[in-house]
Amino acid sequence: MKPIIHSSSRRTFLRNSLLTIGGASLLSRASAEEPAKKLFSAMGIAAPLDKAVALKAQGADFLTLSTGAFLAPDKSDEVFAKNLAQLAAAPLPVLACNLFITPKHLRCVGPEANHDQILAWAEIAFRRLKQAGGKIMVFGSGGSRYLSDGWTKEQADPQFVALLKRMGPLAETHGITVAMEQLQAKDCNYITRIGEGATLIRAANHPNIRLLADLFHMVHMGDTPADLKAAMDVVSHIEIAEKSGRSYPGVKGDDFRPFFRVLREAGYQGAINIEGTGTEAQAGPAFKEIAKQAAEAV
Repeated sequence: MKPIIHSSSRRTFLRNSLLTIGGASLLSRASAEEPAKKLFSAMGIAAPLDKAVALKAQGADFLTLSTGAFLAPDKSDEVFAKNLAQLAAAPLPVLACNLFITPKHLRCVGPEANHDQILAWAEIAFRRLKQAGGKIMVFGSGGSRYLSDGWTKEQADPQFVALLKRMGPLAETHGITVAMEQLQAKDCNYITRIGEGATLIRAANHPNIRLLADLFHMVHMGDTPADLKAAMDVVSHIEIAEKSGRSYPGVKGDDFRPFFRVLREAGYQGAINIEGTGTEAQAGPAFKEIAKQAAEAV
């Protein structure tokens, strides 16, 4: 397959949009907040490309896109080129992709684990994410790591760590950080607490394999700000939504300040992404609510 070449205008767009902070390329966010109170380098949202114009108007800095729909690892470079052209015409860049491993035959753990096939999928996804200017691959993918009947955590842990150890150098080659995400128990029965995720990331011991702290899943599982603090040595990305209905911040009034205070005290300098259920009109107030609570978390 022929490689896809960015146009000079696309390169200029990405260069002007991205900013290196603490060794990681992240989007900068213009803000009226005092620098000492600003916590997040950028605020984005998980949404399809056709929502970019409306979400830009609401204050989004970036989009998180679907791996399958946008990067299309199971489709040709020609198909991806069309998606890339749509991104180039959009007013928002992509920082991250989620829904990483969706094919049902790809399994991270269990007797049917097939790491070679997963890494072949990952290589295409990482390469295309780099071409799109993105930096983060969110690794939730509950179906791929679900523990089948009779397979224990003690059996799964060394399998999963072995996969992460192989995935790290591949991600590094393409300048991608894999942000492994815990999932609440109703979504997956493996890696449901932030401490479990942190332990596996530390065992993998690769700078391009990090942890995503999803405050929505954390709250559902009873993870506390103290649990987040204990994991901050490996946290590189944050996702957020309110507990009830996965609503956007500000809809139900959830208080995220205790978690934000942990992030501030740890010197977090990354982005935050809304992954929830809401309307485009609710996105703007949600970004303002995040900024307000972050400024107050001192």
